[in-house]
Amino acid sequence: MLRRILQKISVIRRQPRLLPIREAEREEEAGSVCPDLLRHQFLVSEQRFRALLESLPRVAVQGYDRNRRVIYWNDASTRLYGYTPEEAQGRLLEDLIIPAPLRERVIQAHRDWIEQGNEIPADEIELRHSSGELVPVFSHHVMLNEYTNEPLMFCVDVDLSVQKRAHRELDFANRYDRLTHLLNRHSLEEQLNLALAECRRQASSLVLAHLDVDHFVEINEALGYDQGDLLLVDLANRLNRDRRATDILSRVSGDEFIIAFPGIHDLDDIPRLVRKVEDVMRAPFVLEERRCKLSACLGIAIFPDNGETAGELIRNADVAKNRAKLSGKGQVVYFNQQLHDELLHQHRLSERLERAVEVGELCLYYQPQVSAISGRIEHLEALLRWIPAEGLPVSPAEFIPLAERSELIHRIGDWVLEEACWQRAEWRASGVVLGRIDINFSGRQIKRSGVFDHFEACVERYGLGPRDIGIELTENVLIEADDGTLAGLRRLHDRGFRIAIDDFGTGYSSLSYLKLFPVTSLKIDRAFVRDAPKQSEDRAIMEATVFIGHRLGLEVVAEGVENREQLELAREMRCDMVQGFYFFRPMAAPGIERLLADTVRDSRDLSG
Repeated sequence: MLRRILQKISVIRRQPRLLPIREAEREEEAGSVCPDLLRHQFLVSEQRFRALLESLPRVAVQGYDRNRRVIYWNDASTRLYGYTPEEAQGRLLEDLIIPAPLRERVIQAHRDWIEQGNEIPADEIELRHSSGELVPVFSHHVMLNEYTNEPLMFCVDVDLSVQKRAHRELDFANRYDRLTHLLNRHSLEEQLNLALAECRRQASSLVLAHLDVDHFVEINEALGYDQGDLLLVDLANRLNRDRRATDILSRVSGDEFIIAFPGIHDLDDIPRLVRKVEDVMRAPFVLEERRCKLSACLGIAIFPDNGETAGELIRNADVAKNRAKLSGKGQVVYFNQQLHDELLHQHRLSERLERAVEVGELCLYYQPQVSAISGRIEHLEALLRWIPAEGLPVSPAEFIPLAERSELIHRIGDWVLEEACWQRAEWRASGVVLGRIDINFSGRQIKRSGVFDHFEACVERYGLGPRDIGIELTENVLIEADDGTLAGLRRLHDRGFRIAIDDFGTGYSSLSYLKLFPVTSLKIDRAFVRDAPKQSEDRAIMEATVFIGHRLGLEVVAEGVENREQLELAREMRCDMVQGFYFFRPMAAPGIERLLADTVRDSRDLSG
């Protein structure tokens, strides 16, 4: 169709713009038809055709004579190449829009078409704008009046700028991170595999560092995602600033980056490279005109010891990074086989734990809290236990941290609350004399929206109150609690619920924080109780805790009392209660029922 349209150009004269063909030719073609009628029809046809060429906003049409000089130039050509018809008229094709590297080739192709009939094939090409910039087009050529002395070549160029730009943007989006413009995960693996191939040829090593910013979620929540994005861009620029040309840098997820250092011949250089990444975090970041000190955990994997492919190295560095995060802020962990084996064990254990929740292998044990003076059982602490149908019991120290790293902790926590409330209501209905059952809450649990509403609703559903159910939190959970969490705890405190700080003295708190937290009780960590009889430092810490706790009106409980000497020390320091194996180990509900029903104290009663 395009060719049929362009063939109409053959009836237009060569003038500054295309003019009607010779009068004689028209009369010859017209035959016996009235010349005036023919002239009118031709003028109408020419006007329509000109209107068609000028109405195509993105289709540039140019006409050239046998010497490649411009004889026609439509408005779309002006928009595409920057020359007006007056500026283009009579100028050579190669002087207008042909880039220098293509000049001779275009001239020869035009000659070959005129002299030998070799058509110029349609193709995508980049032509030159008047500014010197290159313009991508799809160019189609039509030769009219072939094999005559006045051949005319018309070029029809379709602007591909939008399509090319969209293609570049799509290619960028597929290869690079939108925010930082670093390589994305897919491109990282491509570049990394190329680097590994070169390392094999050179018999050299490669160091892969997986960086994860500590507590980045809290930055987003406190300052907003815009500030978080600015921080990530700043960090990306820092990492990119001092890297070698051969180093590979990628943002693989929200606040995680990977840096690869190929071509390492001396393994003693590895610690220096790791310190280089650590140094990036040392200078403060500026957020909302405030200087902010950040840290990051690093997981390190080394080729070829820790993996032969990009995928293996990335996976193993991620394993090491996760272990570093478990160890605390700003930690560095090198991957080894033990980490891999442990990861595999935890993965299988996680699958088993999920099944255990489904089939009811979890249960609650209860450990009495005893009056330090009278030896009477006052309260119970609910302790979670996992007793599989087959095999040995799994330690809470192993499976509870595993649950806390997933959403499973919420299901388990809800079950513990429900079970403890049910059991307390059952004992009360049976006439068992008992104070509270205290339940442990993890940091992840209390950060869940509506957790305290759920707690109060469950307590009330079983007809219980503040005298029946209490909660225990570690001091680090309180330190990291946001305003909403503290407000919820204050509401419980004001209603009379007991809120204890468990394992006190092992976290990052100070005694001065106690006046800020809505707590009613301190439980001195077993590590101090164990060593206080022989270690003066632990004894001093224990004495100070009891003194300040009492001055603040708090109940003080000594945990981990396992012998008479520790008990006597707790009594001497005037601890309110003790908890530990010296009196009772944790036991299932039936054992607690028998214990509470027995009104006769054994030979270890404090009165002795």
